[in-house]
Amino acid sequence: MTSVITGLGMHLPERCVTNEELGPQLGLEPDWIESRSGIRQRRFGEPAQATSDLGVLAARDALADAGVAPSDVDMIVFATLSPDHEFPGSGFFLQSKMGLRGVPVHDVRAQCSGFLYGLSLADRAIRCGDHRCVLVVGAEMHSKGLDFSPEGGKVSMLFGDGAGAVVVQDEHAPGALATVRELRLHADGHFAEALWIPAPGTGLGTAHRLTPEMIERKLHLTQMDGSTVFMHAVAKMTQAIHEALQRLQLTVQDVDLFVLHQANLRIVQRVAEALGAPGQRFFNTIAQTANTTAASLPIGLAHARQAGALKPGMRVMTATFGAGFTWATGVLELPG
Repeated sequence: MTSVITGLGMHLPERCVTNEELGPQLGLEPDWIESRSGIRQRRFGEPAQATSDLGVLAARDALADAGVAPSDVDMIVFATLSPDHEFPGSGFFLQSKMGLRGVPVHDVRAQCSGFLYGLSLADRAIRCGDHRCVLVVGAEMHSKGLDFSPEGGKVSMLFGDGAGAVVVQDEHAPGALATVRELRLHADGHFAEALWIPAPGTGLGTAHRLTPEMIERKLHLTQMDGSTVFMHAVAKMTQAIHEALQRLQLTVQDVDLFVLHQANLRIVQRVAEALGAPGQRFFNTIAQTANTTAASLPIGLAHARQAGALKPGMRVMTATFGAGFTWATGVLELPG
């Protein structure tokens, strides 16, 4: 059985933070931020909001788009790297807020690839007949965990808050927006420390998961080896796209639109060059949203639909790369 996406939703917080506002805090020129990342602004949530709150808003949007009631959902997959709490996972808080008691929840920690990892779980659940209506949510609340000092500026400038969601059903469901044709997941833990938050944790050789010294050393904030991440992101996404196309006996020319993870515009541009694909076939949102990690792809797809970039009969290639390292691809086909 084939799985289809029947609903697509997103939520971006109201507060818009421009480079002009953020740059002075980070010790960076606004134009420099844009030239290095392609980002002009990002959205930050309110202090009272949690990651699951953003996810609920995107989920309700997706369910309304699919024309299904929350009670029709028989599985939830929630992807994030900025959870409400250390445990339990944010998916359980989303489940409670949506009144879906008894529905199984999967929390996915695959960082920027979390949405495609989650979509893979939904796809398999549908195809094996165990479930009929799966809600997949990617949501992030980065603004509560960034270092807004010059020391952390080159990392903190990259991230924003937001959420995206899809409803996945079987091929007999009415109103299919896209058919899931191919999903490929990859990881290489050898590079886990190239992009991570070390604390709190049990792997730091201390008696406690979090100590004042860890906080003083800012180990509870994102640590990134930018050049290593950039190099691998370009190489791995390019390679994975070629592999996915080969499995489907397709070429780059057979892809009508590329919607890639929005971490840095220069990464997307390098991938386009490596594939030999024209830049106009890549749909980008990073200028307005910055990097929303697990929410990046569903937000990108929702924006593409709003902009009229998704047209009947299109073949859409999605790809991600993130901490772990993780990377993934997904091929979607829109009905003609």
